[in-house]
Amino acid sequence: MINKYHFVSVIVPCRNEEDYIGKCLDSIVSQDYPKEKLEVLVIDGMSEDRTREVIKDYSRRHSFIKLVNNPKKFTNFAFNIGLKETKGEVVMIMGAHAGYEKSYISKCVEYLDAYNADNVGGAIKTKPGKDSLFAKAIALCLSHPFGAGNAYFRTGSKEPCWVDTVFGGCYRKEIFQKIGLFNENLIRSQDMEFNLRLKKAGGKILLVPDIVSYYYPKSNLKEFFMHNVQDGIWAILPLKFVKTSFKLRHYIPLFFVLTLPVSFWPYFLLSLFFSSKIAIKEKDGRLFFAMPMVFATRHIGYGLGSIFGLIKLLF
Repeated sequence: MINKYHFVSVIVPCRNEEDYIGKCLDSIVSQDYPKEKLEVLVIDGMSEDRTREVIKDYSRRHSFIKLVNNPKKFTNFAFNIGLKETKGEVVMIMGAHAGYEKSYISKCVEYLDAYNADNVGGAIKTKPGKDSLFAKAIALCLSHPFGAGNAYFRTGSKEPCWVDTVFGGCYRKEIFQKIGLFNENLIRSQDMEFNLRLKKAGGKILLVPDIVSYYYPKSNLKEFFMHNVQDGIWAILPLKFVKTSFKLRHYIPLFFVLTLPVSFWPYFLLSLFFSSKIAIKEKDGRLFFAMPMVFATRHIGYGLGSIFGLIKLLF
């Protein structure tokens, strides 16, 4: 149990999230953490849909929710705008494309103190964004080691463990005074780079399976492909701005695409093997045919993005 309720500042970056921001804020409002010890800063990148109206409605009904403008639009700026506005001893990053169990904040704070950690997060449970076969297959891909590698915040863990990064994150605010803010040169991957910088400085990042959030990814193959292309670009491009490289799992799709004439058949057989296991486990034979397409969309999209990133880096 929590012995001391820290004042917690929650930063929610968003832009054009009218379909999800309400669900996200509902799950934050439902938290069991004392509301007098909580502020929620929704950092909006000048949304062009109804996102701002939804946020304003929540801020009228809940005094601890505040809309903050992000004129530069991108997430990297949103993080730092939020950090400069926060009042709390503890800062949490919570994504707008996710929902959270009611004990999410209280458990993050509890484990932050109990383990003397510098950042705490949980394993995300990826849910289909829509009721369709490919939306289901995309969610399963991002939860499976063949699709997510050894990213424990995606695949889960049986007990608390020290890791290199977590989804979102619950930080001691003093950490940002020690090692600086998020790198604004990075349109994506700024959270991974910050956590690597944190570990390099001797910080400790804890993943706790009891801390549960639900993430809703892209729902169709086209959007999923483009999202992975961008992720692939920003797995490589940070090397232009920082000396620290990411983990091996971020570069495997690059090697796969570069060696595709040689690696295709072993990859294809592995993909069929994992797809069959998933189809049997989920009791849905359609997934045997859908999963190979989704795995390929993820890996080839990410790998092609990494090639584009490499070209940008070199030229």
